[in-house]
Amino acid sequence: MSRLVNPHGAETLRPLLLEGAALAEERKRAESLPRITVSSREKGDLIMLGIGGFTPLNGFMTHADWQGVCDGMKMPNGLFWPIPITLSTNEATAATFHTGKDVALVDPDGGEILATIKVTEKYKINKAHECAMVFRTTDIEHPGVRMVMEQGDVNVAGPVKVLSGGGFPEKYGALYMTPAQTRAAFEANGWETVAAFQTRNPMHRSHEYLAKVAIEVCDGVLVHSLLGNLKPGDIPADVRTRAISALLEKYFAQKTVIQSGYPLDMRYAGPREALLHALFRQNYGCSHQIVGRDHAGVGNYYGPFDAHHIFDEIPQDALKTRPLKIDWTFWCYRCGGMASDRTCPHAAADRLLVSGTKLRKWLSEGDPVPEEFSRPEVLEILREYYGTLRQEDRVEVRLSGHSAR
Repeated sequence: MSRLVNPHGAETLRPLLLEGAALAEERKRAESLPRITVSSREKGDLIMLGIGGFTPLNGFMTHADWQGVCDGMKMPNGLFWPIPITLSTNEATAATFHTGKDVALVDPDGGEILATIKVTEKYKINKAHECAMVFRTTDIEHPGVRMVMEQGDVNVAGPVKVLSGGGFPEKYGALYMTPAQTRAAFEANGWETVAAFQTRNPMHRSHEYLAKVAIEVCDGVLVHSLLGNLKPGDIPADVRTRAISALLEKYFAQKTVIQSGYPLDMRYAGPREALLHALFRQNYGCSHQIVGRDHAGVGNYYGPFDAHHIFDEIPQDALKTRPLKIDWTFWCYRCGGMASDRTCPHAAADRLLVSGTKLRKWLSEGDPVPEEFSRPEVLEILREYYGTLRQEDRVEVRLSGHSAR
């Protein structure tokens, strides 16, 4: 019997990806159905539904689900859920099918049929309300707000049958692990307590410090890297993966860390996204999630530790995965190593704040990077990547908010 945490809201994982004869039959049937081309974000959500990452959901949310999640982070059936998982289309496409009918959901890249949905409801939402509740802003400059405001005007609800991995298994190979696979790997290592480390960046010295703090209190760490779409200027998944692998190989004890990736796009929803990360990490088998400074944030939209506070605002039984809250981390020249506000007594003048934004800025502009900032093996891989970029392909990186401290 497994000693890992149970999946969210269920005793076992509930993957929706069909297999064998059922898969072949549904693929054939899907060819004759009306079609919706999904967005990149919706594709990631579909793949997560397929692999059980969004257990116990059986498809895209209804209007009542959407309202409950926006306003109180709870679906009408009582299930805790922090961010709406919805499918949208335009009015013209929505007019081509009726409730009670099946529709094929098509990959935006290449046209593969990813899934079918039995439509139970078509509805419109107040997009600004969703943004205000989920992102705490309606500013169109916020990438998550822009994503919602640009989506179709009609939401489509219903259970789905997933027919494809969306190319993620083929593209990422062993790095791409389903919740069933991470759970099996944890059990093979004899782990019971596992801390998830969320990253959309290569790991610098601060990230290394956070992971090693977690290893001191848990059996192991899952370095869980986002494989979906990012904002312009972020470092691609393949480069990030090689840099992380170099760090883990050289500077971590064996059998303390597993590196893997998951198929979602970033929403940049700050505190609410931190809760979503903890929720699906519970499905992946993680008992804890590392929550550092400005988790899943962007710009100045969230306070540096809003993602800490939100875990104290939800019901205690909402999630089994618990936060490991880490304060400001930095290199302290007087301490002679990485430290945090909880451990270091020295002044700001003695500290070098280590952030992914600063690292990307220095690398993009060809500036030297202090040795206290990142391991040399990591920097070598990142400099090689930036060296391949044409000047016109480089995105200006601006320091603002917490990263400018």
